[in-house]
Amino acid sequence: MTDAMLQSKPPARASATSPTSMNLELLVIPVSDVDQARKFYESLGWHLDIDNATGDDYRIVQLTPAGSGGSIMFGENITTAAPGSAQGMHLVVPDVLAARDDLVRRGVKVSEPFHDVGGIFHHSNGVEIAKGPNPDRKSYASYVTFEDPDGNGWTLQEVTARLPGARTDTSFTEQLHQAVWGSVG
Repeated sequence: MTDAMLQSKPPARASATSPTSMNLELLVIPVSDVDQARKFYESLGWHLDIDNATGDDYRIVQLTPAGSGGSIMFGENITTAAPGSAQGMHLVVPDVLAARDDLVRRGVKVSEPFHDVGGIFHHSNGVEIAKGPNPDRKSYASYVTFEDPDGNGWTLQEVTARLPGARTDTSFTEQLHQAVWGSVG
């Protein structure tokens, strides 16, 4: 990548009252078998961004869910966390029932749809969980869960309308991807 590709006008500085813009780019998840994890996430239709090894004891694999601005990474010697210990990761979908059906077609064991009676999902606070999607299909209120082969836990959350002020631009330029990573694999 050339310096010209990365040069741009620096963004205006945040005021004393506004926060600095931060975008979640990557989650590192612990897995026991890198090839098995790669196969699983690719079976979900996630895009392989990179699979790179340096020697016999270091490897990174990065994949991006369809339509997402953020990615996951796993590999050899990139985290000391126990395989399966990543829990509560949320993916936003426009239709939780359609997303569940897609995962089932792909051979993934997925929970039945559920919602919490109070409208905010928190297993730990004693909120009553009800079967099925939210009866009114309120945004942020319907869920399904699944796990990868190691037991890392994912939640699909139905979001049909964003709360005010939520970031909605998840564009990712293929040109920049190619400039940084080159070809995949």
